[in-house]
Amino acid sequence: MKKVVFSVMLLLVASGISFAQEKAVKEAKKIANGVTPDFAKAEELINGALANPETKDLAETWDVAGFIQKRRSEKEMENAYLRKPYDTLQVYNSALNMCKYYFKCDELAQIPNEKGKIKNKYRKSNSAAILAERGNLINGGIQFFNEEKNKEALEFFGMYVDLGEQPMFADNEEVKNDTLVPQIAYYASLAAMKMEDYPSVLKYAPKAKDDKEVGKYAMEFVSTALKAEGDTVKWIASLQEGVQKYPEHPFFFGNLIDYYSNNKKYDEAMAFADEMLAKDPQNAFNLYVKGYLYHNMGDYDNAIEYYKKTIEADPNYAEAYSNIGLIYCLKAQDFSSHATSDVNDPKYAADQQTLKSFYEQARPYYEKARQLKPDQKDLWLNGLYRVYYNLQMGPEYEEIEKLMM
Repeated sequence: MKKVVFSVMLLLVASGISFAQEKAVKEAKKIANGVTPDFAKAEELINGALANPETKDLAETWDVAGFIQKRRSEKEMENAYLRKPYDTLQVYNSALNMCKYYFKCDELAQIPNEKGKIKNKYRKSNSAAILAERGNLINGGIQFFNEEKNKEALEFFGMYVDLGEQPMFADNEEVKNDTLVPQIAYYASLAAMKMEDYPSVLKYAPKAKDDKEVGKYAMEFVSTALKAEGDTVKWIASLQEGVQKYPEHPFFFGNLIDYYSNNKKYDEAMAFADEMLAKDPQNAFNLYVKGYLYHNMGDYDNAIEYYKKTIEADPNYAEAYSNIGLIYCLKAQDFSSHATSDVNDPKYAADQQTLKSFYEQARPYYEKARQLKPDQKDLWLNGLYRVYYNLQMGPEYEEIEKLMM
């Protein structure tokens, strides 16, 4: 008999604890809904209920938690309307937290009851509340992004983008057709890129790839993330997709050609370069790439031909000038390796003249590269040093030598 009484007492205690927590939920809502709400007290009560095993799995608990955040935001905006001091950041944070709580509420409310029926009485009002506040998710993201707080910015931007994947908005045309999503997804991926959070980049950047303004950069982020994660197959596929979608953006073509070239897959690289040139024969970058490939293959004459075609298409293409200068210096180096060094040899004078001619041909191209990009010394400094030295151009050589120091 004592055991039975003891068991009943335990049940009464458990029931009392459960009742106390449910009462705390109701009290929290009552406080938040007051004329002068004590939000600190309301949040203290609801946080206890959110952690308590008796109430943490009840949709009502999470609904009240979201309601408190909604009321906090409303009171701050009321102060703004009355021209009283108000906390903008609190408005943003409340919008974010409200979304989190209402999403959890919706998840729990969708669980069938003992009769197998779903009675979600929260979805309509809660989805409306989220839609009314979602602009503050963007505002919060912008504020944190401008403050270089990328983790927080990502959370806000990501929440905005993720709305469309929430079951409570599955049939909402306003959310499904939101034209802002691609750009917000871009900024979410940009914040993630700054933190090298590549899984988040791969989550959000693809949602921005069709945007006319930022799509090419979003796809660039995808490629960069895939490469960083070591997924070569998907990285190459992303570069190929980028070339097809944004052929004018050199990132994809350049990286793809570098990959082919560095791995000596010249046939594949040439085929791809020819495909791009067939689409746009006068594109300077495409012409430059073909010259670059011939250059790496050691086919100097064809490399020069395509570098010159590059210059014809774009007279300000400094890299093409620089590489022509480099090729003539390489030709000089190759020739020097088998030219006679014997001053008594009848061929000596002719060989020296040939050698000199290579440097003479290199000179105007390096000088043009310097003229076009004086601050980018890697394009011309070492080249002109070699040219002026071998042509015995005293003053010019001395001036370049000082720049080398």
